[in-house]
Amino acid sequence: MTTTVRMPEDWPATEEQARAVQDELRERVILDEPGPPPGTGHVTGVDVAYDDERDVVAAAAVVLDASSLGVVAEATAVGRVSFPYVPGLLAFREVPTVLAALDALPCPPGLVVCDGYGLAHPRRFGLASHLGVLTGLPTIGVAKNPFTFTYDDPDTPRGSTSALLAGPEEVGRALRTRDGVKPVFVSVGHRVTLANACAHTLALTPEYRLPETTRRADALCRTALREAYSA
Repeated sequence: MTTTVRMPEDWPATEEQARAVQDELRERVILDEPGPPPGTGHVTGVDVAYDDERDVVAAAAVVLDASSLGVVAEATAVGRVSFPYVPGLLAFREVPTVLAALDALPCPPGLVVCDGYGLAHPRRFGLASHLGVLTGLPTIGVAKNPFTFTYDDPDTPRGSTSALLAGPEEVGRALRTRDGVKPVFVSVGHRVTLANACAHTLALTPEYRLPETTRRADALCRTALREAYSA
C-alpha cells in the first residue's frame, strides 16, 4: 500500500526559513548514545525517487531483520516535492514523504539507515540527522560519495576505514565494504556512535558495496514511483 502525502502547512517555503529550522533542530542531535548492537532487532532502509516532470517524490521504508537481513515489512509514500533544489537543504525536499513511509510501517523500524548523510553535511545536519531528531529513532547515513569532504583511501581489505574530514574535523568515515572496491561514506545521524554506525554498515553489506537496506529501499521507491502513474 502506498500513502499519498500532503504538504505540511507549516513547511518552510524559503531558504532562510529552512536554515532556521536546521539551526533549531541541530541542537537536539544526540551524539553520546551507542545505539543498538549490530545484528539485533530491526534495521530499516529509507530512500526516495523523483519524477521531476511531475514534481513528485516517492519514498520507501524497508524493515529488515538485522540478524538474517530478511524483509520484515515495507511501506511506501508518494507526495509533491516539498522544497526547491538547494544544496545543503535537500532533506526539506524529502522529509514529509519519508516520514509518511516510516509512519505506515506495521512494526517498529529500529535503526534507520539513510542513503545520504548525517553529520557529514555542510551545516552538520543532513537527512539522517533530520529524520532522527523528528522521530527520536537512531539513524545513520551511508552515502555513495564523499560530498565536499576529504579522505585518504582506506586500506584494501573489507572493514578498513579512514576519516572523512571537514578541515581538521572528522564528520564521518570512509568504509571499505568489499575488498578493493570504492568505499562508502558513513556518518552519524542521531543516537548512534560513529564506530557503531560503521559496524552496522558492515553487517548490512555481506555481498555488495551498498547496504541491503539501501538496495531494497531504492528498488521499492522506484517501483512505487512507476506504479503511482501507471494507471
